[in-house]
Amino acid sequence: MTDVQAAVVAWSGRKKIATFILFLLALAILLSLGTWQVRRLHWKEQLLADIAERRAAPPASLADIEALGSRGEDVDYRAMTVSGRFVNNKERHFFATYRGQTGFYVYTPLLLADGRYLFVNRGFVPYENKEPEMRKQGQLTGQVTVTGLARAKLAEKPSSIVPDNDPAKNIFYWKDLDAMADTTGLDRSDVVAFFMDADATRNPAGLPIGGVTQFELPNNHLQYALTWYGLAVALVAVSGTMWLRRRKG
Repeated sequence: MTDVQAAVVAWSGRKKIATFILFLLALAILLSLGTWQVRRLHWKEQLLADIAERRAAPPASLADIEALGSRGEDVDYRAMTVSGRFVNNKERHFFATYRGQTGFYVYTPLLLADGRYLFVNRGFVPYENKEPEMRKQGQLTGQVTVTGLARAKLAEKPSSIVPDNDPAKNIFYWKDLDAMADTTGLDRSDVVAFFMDADATRNPAGLPIGGVTQFELPNNHLQYALTWYGLAVALVAVSGTMWLRRRKG
């Protein structure tokens, strides 16, 4: 065998080894992605089950919900009830849609007996009813009791595609509790560290419309897992077919 032939054989051998390594690497990536999606599927199913259980539980007091939070437990979607007085002149507006209609969720600070404030999502108002003057009968005064669900505070904007909040126009595109407090002149230390969504109890004059909490969390992890595993199977099938053809050739 000449030196040239030996070099060709060596190159061919290295090429086969490199191709096999790339095959194993690609297969490992596809299988790991599929397995990750299966784990996400189990996590999402457990989360949905937990939310359903929390919603069905008897409403807890604010003190009970805060105690859970102080122990590091998740307070999101826990049924609760609280009493206080709405500070209507400090309401904040979160851009939203409800049953195909564009408008806002009205977040109003509820003044508690201990002097703190809880931001309550009282519900939806159409775009043309953004300003309180357009729904005066719905501006509750005096002592009220509100039942609904605790909602966790967001640590940051959920996505780069979400617009920045516009405090000057009182339009919020993501629920920044600290910014809501700051723009109403409230001290953050006087504000409860989570929100509350009011239930569907009807408000005077119909606005705001309560009970707007979203429960339909996307759960496409099984579909994604099958896609990644399917690609892994396809990779093995195509690679095996090519290997057999070369063997016969």
